[in-house]
Amino acid sequence: MVIPFMTLYCTQQLHFTITQAGWIMGIFGLGSISGAFLGGKLTDKYGFYDVQIFALLSGGVLFILLGFQHTFLTLGIFTFILSLCNEAFRPANSTAIAHHSSGDNKTRSYSLNRLAINLGWAFGGAIGGFLASFNYHLLFWVDGCTNILAAVFLLKLLPRSRFTKTAHKTDVDAIPSSAYRDTIYMVFIVLATMFATCFFQMFTIQPLFYKTQWHLNERFIGFLMALNGIVIAIIEMVIVYNLEKKRHPLKYISLGVLLTGFSFLLLNVLPPGGSSAIIVILLITIGEIISMPFMNAFWIVRTSEHNRGQYAALYSMAWSTAQILAPTVGSQIILYGHFSMLWWVLVVVCAISSAGFALLYRFISKSQAVSLKS
Repeated sequence: MVIPFMTLYCTQQLHFTITQAGWIMGIFGLGSISGAFLGGKLTDKYGFYDVQIFALLSGGVLFILLGFQHTFLTLGIFTFILSLCNEAFRPANSTAIAHHSSGDNKTRSYSLNRLAINLGWAFGGAIGGFLASFNYHLLFWVDGCTNILAAVFLLKLLPRSRFTKTAHKTDVDAIPSSAYRDTIYMVFIVLATMFATCFFQMFTIQPLFYKTQWHLNERFIGFLMALNGIVIAIIEMVIVYNLEKKRHPLKYISLGVLLTGFSFLLLNVLPPGGSSAIIVILLITIGEIISMPFMNAFWIVRTSEHNRGQYAALYSMAWSTAQILAPTVGSQIILYGHFSMLWWVLVVVCAISSAGFALLYRFISKSQAVSLKS
């Protein structure tokens, strides 16, 4: 609930400038990078179960405390600490999904997890928009309490998994034992960061655009956020089931990124209004459905038990880096070139990222062909 409405909260409730609101979101992203790195290290050392519990409980308390901060300094400090603790959950959760799934259903397992997340996002966006129209502070209380409730459910409903350290070997001999020495994966991370920086505009700058430029109210903006989650919950599992293993994941990723870029182009082409906003959200959602589940499928097959936290952490750090770049760079582009320039920049970046994923697929295919010949 909090993150989609954070820029609106900063500008409408606390009367920060757009640049200040962008910096707050950037600080959230900086804490997320640190939290993802720390979460990956702790997951490989202590296991995913305890890290998830800590992240949920601490994040819940900190969300509530964040609602009491009203100055730029204190809001920035608490935002960083919150995202540091909260983001440690992601690599631990990704590792948990891999642990509880088999080699044949990993892509569907991550899609099922995304379904759960997007159902929560749908309810959160809809209820958040409704609550924000009355009192923004309610968002922080509800977000905090749901985090704590999730920790309680995890403790009560899911047995503690036994954590054992395994020998340092990879599932595929050609892949380095460390994620940081896997050149192909590092290129993938750079391309994913570019895409994620564009994608996060939907949750950081786009709500502000809808409010100030297209004059949509908070309830309708909340509906748009909810629509994204609802569509994913309804059709993603079906699409992934039908696409899985028919083509290389990188081919799907490239197509999904390209569709996302096209959706930003429509913000400069379509007439302002609710119908146009719905079309844009639907197209972004389709791009997300085609790309993101297969991003998880790509990195998970390059891991073993002992280094899965590293790979998950790097992937989480890519998205956390994007959380910094999306609002900070986006707000600066708006400051000097208005919203229309931002959307054109995003179209170009998505096109470059899409081409990069396609080239990475060709490189991997050629490498595999050479290996087979030799």
